[in-house]
Amino acid sequence: MQPIISIVGKSNSGKTTLLESLIAELTRRGYQLAVIKHAGEDIELDTVNKDTWRFRKAGSQLAAINAGRGLAVFYTLDHDFAPEELARLLWLDCDLILTEGFKRNDYRKIEVHRQEQGSELLSPTEQLLAVITDEKLNVPVPQFTRDEVGKIADLIEQTYLSKQKKEDIDLIINNERVLLNDETANLLSRTMMAFASRHKKVSEIKRLRLSMRKAK
Repeated sequence: MQPIISIVGKSNSGKTTLLESLIAELTRRGYQLAVIKHAGEDIELDTVNKDTWRFRKAGSQLAAINAGRGLAVFYTLDHDFAPEELARLLWLDCDLILTEGFKRNDYRKIEVHRQEQGSELLSPTEQLLAVITDEKLNVPVPQFTRDEVGKIADLIEQTYLSKQKKEDIDLIINNERVLLNDETANLLSRTMMAFASRHKKVSEIKRLRLSMRKAK
């Protein structure tokens, strides 16, 4: 499973601006990113009376529209999905998932803090990876200014991206991730790689996915 880092902070603290800068910097370093923004309220994202909206209202769980190189997917959820659930649902092919919000989840967080908004942070200390602040705070985690995007990216890279396994395997059953011990993971990896490598049209295997749905 890809690492997940949540960018959190009070309203108008600068979360989106920081996220934009981090995306640009990490992309420049060659990483593939997925970004998920959390909205606190239940809002209709699809456009009312458009075709995709009508398809979902008729009963389809998913409706998508493909226009050139752009794809919009509207999926009806039965609860407020966490980022890791969305990653499994969408089969996100990336090195890192960044989120804006999700402050109530247990993911490691980078909190954006402004002195004028008060000294209290939103996140428990044990969840903090770093704080982006315009004043020195008494917290035992790295602190950066908004201009130190390169140093923030260095911390993310050193903590997560440089330590990723060369081979990573996830087993998902009924949309729930199953933890695998090393022996089982290695067995599954070797079996699937051996099978896939026999395919004549495959010269190099970078990522491999197998999806199976049991017939009713």
